Amino acid sequence: MNTSTTKRIAVLALFTAASLIMFLIESQFPPLFFPGAKMGLSNLFSMLALVLYGPGSAFVVIVCRTLLGSLFSNVSTLLYSFTAGIAAIALSSVLVKFVFPAISLLSVSVAAAVFHNIVQNFVFVLVTKTPQVFTYLPYLAVAGVLSGLIVGAVLLLLIKKIPLSVYRRVID
Repeated sequence: MNTSTTKRIAVLALFTAASLIMFLIESQFPPLFFPGAKMGLSNLFSMLALVLYGPGSAFVVIVCRTLLGSLFSNVSTLLYSFTAGIAAIALSSVLVKFVFPAISLLSVSVAAAVFHNIVQNFVFVLVTKTPQVFTYLPYLAVAGVLSGLIVGAVLLLLIKKIPLSVYRRVID
């Protein structure tokens, strides 16, 4: 294994650890507006991995964080978090590759957060066979917009305040 691969693994491990810590901290607080609504700050690190290192790295962070997070919190949430996380980072990857910079990273973050909530709701309905839960979709969309704005704003701050050369030195 060459030095660049080792450094990349180390950075992704740090992103995963930071994401997991944010997830665990956030899980200690009550839901924001309605059951299950969280800020989603752990998604910041998968978005950062996507912007700095590409889709593959972002998928690694999402997969590791959701697997580890379900072990630390509730294994039954793995199905919802994993599916929605993968779907959201897939959408983000497509938007960053084909639409960015025509739309901003803030817009990508909002779209990903809304899509994450929609997918999670859809999976919940499939698993529980309770289509009445679809009535949460408008609220989930609003929560997704708010959390996407927060995550996107923090992402932009990190990218602006931490020079990209810092990240490139770690990987190169």
